[in-house]
Amino acid sequence: MSALPDFQDMLKTLVGTPSVSCTNPDVDQGNLDVIHHLANWLDGLGFQTEVTPLPDNPRKGNLIATAGSGDDGLVLAGHTDTVPYDDGAWHSDPFALTLRDDAYFGLGTCDMKGFFPLVLDALRAVRLADLSRPLTIIATSDEESSMAGARLLEAHSRPKARYAIVGEPTGLTPVYAHKGIMMLAIRLTGHTGHSSDPSLGCNALDAMHGVMSEIMRLRDDLAARHQHPGFAVTTPTINLGCLHAGDNPNRICGHAELQIDVRLLPGMDSQALLETLTELATSSAARTGTSCSVTPFYPPVAPFEGDLQGDLAASLSRWSGRAPATVAFGTEAPFYQALGMETVVFGAGSIDQAHQPNEYLALEQVEPGKQAITNSIRRYCMEAH
Repeated sequence: MSALPDFQDMLKTLVGTPSVSCTNPDVDQGNLDVIHHLANWLDGLGFQTEVTPLPDNPRKGNLIATAGSGDDGLVLAGHTDTVPYDDGAWHSDPFALTLRDDAYFGLGTCDMKGFFPLVLDALRAVRLADLSRPLTIIATSDEESSMAGARLLEAHSRPKARYAIVGEPTGLTPVYAHKGIMMLAIRLTGHTGHSSDPSLGCNALDAMHGVMSEIMRLRDDLAARHQHPGFAVTTPTINLGCLHAGDNPNRICGHAELQIDVRLLPGMDSQALLETLTELATSSAARTGTSCSVTPFYPPVAPFEGDLQGDLAASLSRWSGRAPATVAFGTEAPFYQALGMETVVFGAGSIDQAHQPNEYLALEQVEPGKQAITNSIRRYCMEAH
């Protein structure tokens, strides 16, 4: 068994290994270097490791590392990619781990490269030979964009386990539910012409005004029909995020694109809502003589609602001293739940620091986070049930 670096050195290595995930191919990077660091450390501890590249992108892949055998046990899951960064807004190099003000600063420290050193450090207190049920460590790609890594796991029906902890930053609060996510581009095409005579063209921006009005009416209708008291924002939301249209003020606008973000409550059907939005936009556009297309940026991420009364949520709540809660942001939890696992989102760090310049992981979260992981491994992979 090879020596494992200490927590800070592991975090330094992972932060210093760029793995930005982005829908813009000029910004997007691979994650395999991060995966191989994790695989090497877990190999040295005695895990069986398997690296699976994404079928359509050999620069990216997942890691499945397993100790013990069987279809029971525990999965500890996280993603290896980060969001892009605003270089000029950082007070230090985002790829150089910096310790100051009782916190580790660096891109991904909180969301969520810091989770993996916590898991590895927790394993120092565990003898793999004493596992009575399997422990599986999962590291995925592209959670910050398409969730292609988690989708690949679901497509392969792996891994199998009874429990899963998704280590996103929740401030060590067990999260049993979150909203689903759908992002769409609505594109209208009209006809250009000289702005002095509107009859010469078909204005796509005028037509988009009608589409936007229909979407806002739908938003109000959804809010009236769907509520979940467990969420701070109790209704589904539709955000009109950005609009691109036309090319010059003295030309009739020939094209317009609206990008929207939809957050669905548990129990809502993303496919049905996508069909409703498509029909609404297409019908509205047809009344103005414009053509319409509705394109998801990637397949929707389903809402997640786990077992609030389940053993995993209760145990994590007991160890952390925090009651189970909900969050508005999305995670890979629905994919593990779809594989049959009792799933909870739980990790060190705060989502308030994620996706921000000067992202950090507070030192005060490190030891409690590590202890909760150790407790979870002992309860679900070692204790008799």
